[in-house]
Amino acid sequence: MPKNRIGVLVFLVAGLASAAPATPANPLLEPWTGPHGGVPPFDRVKVEQFEPAFEVAMEENRRELAAILHTKEAPTFENTIAALEDAGRTFTRVYEVYSVWSKVMNTPDFQQVERTMSPRLAAFWDEQSQDLALFQRVQAVHDSPEMARLTPEQRRLVQYYYRDFARSGAKLDAPGRKRIAELNQRFAALYTSFRQNVLADEANAVVIDDEADLAGLPEALRKAGATEAEARGLKGRWVVSNTRSAVADFLTYLDDRALREKVWRNYDSRGDHGDAHDNNAIVREILTLRAEQARLLGFPTYAHRQLEGTMMATPERAMKLLMDTWAPSVAQVRADVTAMRALARRSGLTGDLAPWDYRYFAEKVRKAKYDFDDTEVKPYLQLEKLREGMFWVAGELFDYTFAPAARVPVYHPDVRVFEVKERASGRHVGLLYFDPYARQGKYNGGQTDPYRVQERFRGEATPIVTNNLPFVKPGPGEAALVGWRDALTLFHEFGHALHVLNSNVSHPSLSGGRVVRDYGEFSGKLLERWVATPEVLGRFAMHHKTGKPMPPALLAKIQKAATFNQGFYLVDYLTSALVEMKLHLAKEQPLDPDAFERDTLQQLGAPAEVGMRFRMPHFTHVFEGDSYAAGYYMYLWADVLAADAFAAFRQARRLHDPKVAARLRQHVFSVGNTVDPFEGYRAFRGRDATSEALLRERGIH
Repeated sequence: MPKNRIGVLVFLVAGLASAAPATPANPLLEPWTGPHGGVPPFDRVKVEQFEPAFEVAMEENRRELAAILHTKEAPTFENTIAALEDAGRTFTRVYEVYSVWSKVMNTPDFQQVERTMSPRLAAFWDEQSQDLALFQRVQAVHDSPEMARLTPEQRRLVQYYYRDFARSGAKLDAPGRKRIAELNQRFAALYTSFRQNVLADEANAVVIDDEADLAGLPEALRKAGATEAEARGLKGRWVVSNTRSAVADFLTYLDDRALREKVWRNYDSRGDHGDAHDNNAIVREILTLRAEQARLLGFPTYAHRQLEGTMMATPERAMKLLMDTWAPSVAQVRADVTAMRALARRSGLTGDLAPWDYRYFAEKVRKAKYDFDDTEVKPYLQLEKLREGMFWVAGELFDYTFAPAARVPVYHPDVRVFEVKERASGRHVGLLYFDPYARQGKYNGGQTDPYRVQERFRGEATPIVTNNLPFVKPGPGEAALVGWRDALTLFHEFGHALHVLNSNVSHPSLSGGRVVRDYGEFSGKLLERWVATPEVLGRFAMHHKTGKPMPPALLAKIQKAATFNQGFYLVDYLTSALVEMKLHLAKEQPLDPDAFERDTLQQLGAPAEVGMRFRMPHFTHVFEGDSYAAGYYMYLWADVLAADAFAAFRQARRLHDPKVAARLRQHVFSVGNTVDPFEGYRAFRGRDATSEALLRERGIH
């Protein structure tokens, strides 16, 4: 999602026509046309159009803000807050398409544009977020008697603008505002360099020359490796893409331990090679400047600045959440490693288990303990069938239907677009873009972004949202098969899309999905819960060759083994979350990120066999922007909320109970950021969430 800064959020209002004249020669400046209120002109966009489009759009937005400042009337909600909501629509259309290229079409020619535009955009946002006269108008509305007469949503919008101006430094003196602007300029350049360095290292795949080295690898993965090799001009060989999905698959099945180590190290060392793409110096500078920014804004650490206004409220509470889960998770890992070590010894391994061994031997333990392995399950996990399954879940919960949308341009041939309607009324709800496969220049992970958010502020605007996924593209004529964790990622990102599609608010800055930082992952984590249900697997887990549904006996094995290896997944996550939070709580800067990482893991007593999900030199969540900085704990908090919420469906004895679903939609999915998240969750659940359901799900006590 876009950065949580006032400069961006003022402009995330895409889709409605701008009052200023557009330049027809540049499609980025034109109001979106076509079906469903207009769609992005992806088929007409060229990289060289971004810079001139931004020039026009930024100047137009400056005129709009000048009009707000030059009004002779006293500040009111309508002439100040509503006017801010309405400003920058052309800019937003340009920025949303630019973001697509940045995240999923990051080609070398675009990277040059990105390096040029990142600091210029940061300076442009600072023009507004640090405009003292503009902040004074917002503050005047915030402190005025008019606040008592506004609707609850309008009051929350005023508070939203007031807090974001303050967080951006509007309350500082002139030298302080100047320094904040300088920091934002530098952050923009550093974040861009960090992301581009990671992308460069992710292009470095492992090439396998001898088919004998593929021993243990299922046929579908062999074909996928051959297809990737052919796409790189290496026909007759096999390639392990440096993406999370591909690496996890190969580490699970490859018999060749030396090759597993090579694959693991290639992935684990992204951004940490001591070369032109090394990110350690960038991380160190980002941390130093973030600490300075926090001090300028009056916070003891950057973590305190980031958690202000969140559900956790303080980093101390977030750390307690993480540490309360750490000890039982580590204990579970140590018990699992004992079982794996015994099996490894029988297989001839004499040394200690390493991170490149964990998935391989865990799979063999699961086979021995539960009489099934992932090779039995994966043939039934067809991407297209699972996509149908997640659409079915949305239909059962929210009465939605999904059908291919006609006449909608896309930015890449892999992308498909679906129109979302209400099943009963046929009312158009929005559009979902679906981009499932990994490729060079695309973010290596799941990601959901709105191109246009729902609003009723200046006429009805329906949402447009995209799910971007990192799955391995199958060979010609082959079904796209995904692993279990990939299936969870598929549903997770779709949960975010449903949050955007369900929005029913007036003002775009408070629209669906735009919630406080540590509430945003709740919708994704909740949808994950439906993957393992008989309702989904029984209907949509079909064997890719025979077309037969998953046998009840195999489904029963999956249910029985549901808690297997949960210690690994939690420790794998917690190491990254704890290290990055401790980095942002550290009082002394600069730090050596590699040394800090090693020392922290040692102090925590982290199991060496697990490794980290994301090491700091490639932790794009945290160092390509500030949305997740001092905030990776959010996924665990979202898991607590999601497990507790899903328990409400289980207690109703129907996983698609209409009454529970209606409460979920009314109090969580439709309200965006118009209500306090604690209040919204209590209205849905009848109480605050507890962690009991999560630990019970994971089989951890």
